Amino acid sequence: MNLFYTPKINSEIYILDQEESRHCIKVLRLKTGDEIFLTDGKGNLFKCKLIEDNPKKCTVRVIDIQKEYKKPDVKIHMAVAPTKNISRFEWFLEKATEIGVDEITPIISEHSERKIIKPERLTKVITAALKQSLKAYHPILNEVQNFKKFINIDFAGEKYVGFCEDNPKLLKTVYPKGKDVLILIGPEGDFSKKEIQIAKEKGFIPISLGESRLRTETAAVVACHSINFINE
Repeated sequence: MNLFYTPKINSEIYILDQEESRHCIKVLRLKTGDEIFLTDGKGNLFKCKLIEDNPKKCTVRVIDIQKEYKKPDVKIHMAVAPTKNISRFEWFLEKATEIGVDEITPIISEHSERKIIKPERLTKVITAALKQSLKAYHPILNEVQNFKKFINIDFAGEKYVGFCEDNPKLLKTVYPKGKDVLILIGPEGDFSKKEIQIAKEKGFIPISLGESRLRTETAAVVACHSINFINE
C-alpha cells in the first residue's frame, strides 16, 4: 500500500501537492491507472486511482472510502519534555506515531535543558511516520507548554507521571485496560520533587517503567508501547 497524507481532501477528484506528486511519480514511479491510498489524518482512508501522472500535480479519483480506519480503542496523550539533543525527541515522535499515539504535548519543567522547538520540522517527522506505518489518524502536536500550566489540564482518563525515585508502582500494574490515558515524562534530570508533589495534588499517579533508568525518549516510547500492548 502506498499511502499519502492529504489533510485537505474534500472531493472525488483530488490533486496531490507538488511534494507528494513528485514522490508518487518520480520516486515510486507510479503511472496512470495505478492504485494509491490517501488519508486526511482524521481516520478516513481513501482508495484512489491515478488519472494523471504529472510529477507536479498528480491527479487521482477516489473510488472507495473507509471511515475510522483502524481506529484506536483508547486515547493516548503523551506530555514529554523535549530532549537537549532534538534528534532524540524526533525519534520519540517517529516511534510513538508508528506504535500509536493520539496527542503529544512538549512540556518545559524545572530541569529542562531545551525550551525551544521547531513545530514545523517535528510535524514533518510525525507525518512521515504516519505514512510509513499506514495509519489514518494523524497525532496532534500541541504547542510547548510550561509544566505548571499544563498540569491543570482537564483530562477525564487515567493520569500518570513517570518518576525515578520513591519506588513508584509499575505502569502495567496500575493502568486499567480500556481507559484513555495521559502520561507525563520528564527531562534528562527528571521532574523535581516539587513538580511531582504538584502532579500528585492534581491527580497524577507516579509510575515506574521498570528497574532500568531510561532516557527521556526511551521512557516515553516504552510508556506508549505499554499502553498499546495492554490494549491489544
